[in-house]
Amino acid sequence: MNQPDLRNKVERIPLHEVEPRSLAGLFYYAKSEHNRPDALNFKTGETWKPISTDELVEKAERIGLGLSKLGVERGDRVAILAPNSPDWTITDAACQIAGIVDVPIYTTLVPDSVSYILKDSGSKVLFLKNKKYFDRLSDAISSCPEIEKVVIFEPSGDGNPETISLDQLIEMGNPDELENLRKKADEIKPDDIATLIYTSGTTGEPKGVMLTHENILSNVIDSGEHFSFSAKDVPLSVLPLSHVFERTGMYLYIFNGMAIHYAESIEKVADNLKEVRPTIFVGVPRIFEKVYAKAKLTAADASPFKERLFDWAIEVGKDHAKVEASGQEASVGLAAKHKIADAIVYSKLREFFGGRLRFCITGGAALSDSIYLIFTGASIDIMQGYGLTETSPVISTNNPVNKRLGTVGKLIRNVEVRIASDGEIEVRGPNVMRGYYKKPEATEDAFSDDGWFKTGDIGELSKDGYLKITDRKKELFKTSGGKYIAPSPIEQMIKGSRFVSQVVLIGNSRKFASALIVPDFEQLRSFARQSGWKAQAPEEFCSENDVIRFFEGEVEKHCTGLARFETVKKIVLLREELTVEGGELTPTLKIKRRIVDEKYKPLIDEIYENAEMS
Repeated sequence: MNQPDLRNKVERIPLHEVEPRSLAGLFYYAKSEHNRPDALNFKTGETWKPISTDELVEKAERIGLGLSKLGVERGDRVAILAPNSPDWTITDAACQIAGIVDVPIYTTLVPDSVSYILKDSGSKVLFLKNKKYFDRLSDAISSCPEIEKVVIFEPSGDGNPETISLDQLIEMGNPDELENLRKKADEIKPDDIATLIYTSGTTGEPKGVMLTHENILSNVIDSGEHFSFSAKDVPLSVLPLSHVFERTGMYLYIFNGMAIHYAESIEKVADNLKEVRPTIFVGVPRIFEKVYAKAKLTAADASPFKERLFDWAIEVGKDHAKVEASGQEASVGLAAKHKIADAIVYSKLREFFGGRLRFCITGGAALSDSIYLIFTGASIDIMQGYGLTETSPVISTNNPVNKRLGTVGKLIRNVEVRIASDGEIEVRGPNVMRGYYKKPEATEDAFSDDGWFKTGDIGELSKDGYLKITDRKKELFKTSGGKYIAPSPIEQMIKGSRFVSQVVLIGNSRKFASALIVPDFEQLRSFARQSGWKAQAPEEFCSENDVIRFFEGEVEKHCTGLARFETVKKIVLLREELTVEGGELTPTLKIKRRIVDEKYKPLIDEIYENAEMS
């Protein structure tokens, strides 16, 4: 893992008098400072079962000893491909304690992508959830000669010689080596590589981001300072731990001694929220969009009156949130209306999250102002932050005391930002990656000549320190008339319609901007019944002229204040969702624009050919 360090390194100022020096130290710190009986909680059957901090560390040490018995040494790579669970976190802890570099892999990746990551990282061991995962990935695994053993979290009892269970790995370890393991854990240096996280890759092949113990640990401590976390907080883990956002959040929970609960699955999140009643919820914008869409659909299906009442309450809440955001007090009339709206709509929205949320934190993609105002109006504070895998990840974040609509908040401690001449956000700090694994040229391209990391995002930094993201540098496209268009803000506007599930703006080297839109078919079917449309199936909706005209109206209604060249002139409705499995989205749900352009080229060409003839 040796390659030139191009970072402009700055000395970090500690926040606490005594801080862990490594992620291994973080787990031992949690044991000595908190040592709670319910550090990790998972559901089996109808019961939530706890794992204590003592058990967490003890099991992690024994897994570390087992890996040593398999011949995995300090600095070697070990891959983890499994949904969130205590075993995921404990295996990660084992790697950190043993000085092993772990490589998280998204469960949604296709076998070819998994094979690429295993080969590129040179992982010696692969951890999987169960036999189903092994069967699905057996060809990918067999194509990777460096994989010496596959460890299954959930044993199948089939006697497969290619796999061992986690319990078997634990039994392999030599307890006499425990003190030696602890000594090695204490010798881990802050600048040692802790993990190798492969970027989602919206363009080109994935790159392995080398993050050190200091990168992640500094980010955990410094970003946590923005919030009043305590051991009384109860988080529900929903996002995949292969995502650096959730993983850093997990370390933050452990550092603060919280009782972490793992959602059973995405399908069970709504049930788990009611059971766990979290005080903190970390999610991507898509989760909040879906919660709002579901609430709107429930009202629409109940009756036209209830739908109008819901819409009225939403607008009242948004107006109330705007007034609060301006630092003013709501008028007597608005306050009275907000109280009524809260009783009939917003209280139910809070109940969906369990009823005791202090705030939500979101990142990974842009949160629309509309969704922010809706939830803020419901007294559900959403704190939007910003970061990348390469920055471990947090660069800036809003918090309950300092928040501003339309921004991603203020910079965290020890992190600096500057805006380059072309508007690109550049960062330096202890959270910035060592570089891309085995890709010195890509690493060099990612840094300025004086060692600042180039984020690829365009943004602005206000005089009082609030950061605003305006677009991705590589996503800007130029029309044939020479005008540059930033697609993300326009896509966010269009997604303000409850009838839009996904949207991709197109128009590079074309005369005008167009949009590929995936309708929210649930919302559309409900509206169709009221509008007298006969269409019911996706293909019927997408070809029905009345429906297309309706969506053109939705685009026009939501896209206000745009320059003439930014106006969306044509739309096409797509009958199928853009998915990770289909290759159009990254595992973090970002659009792979090049793939979308290639996949839908005939449709896109038709838009502009028809425009030429009309």
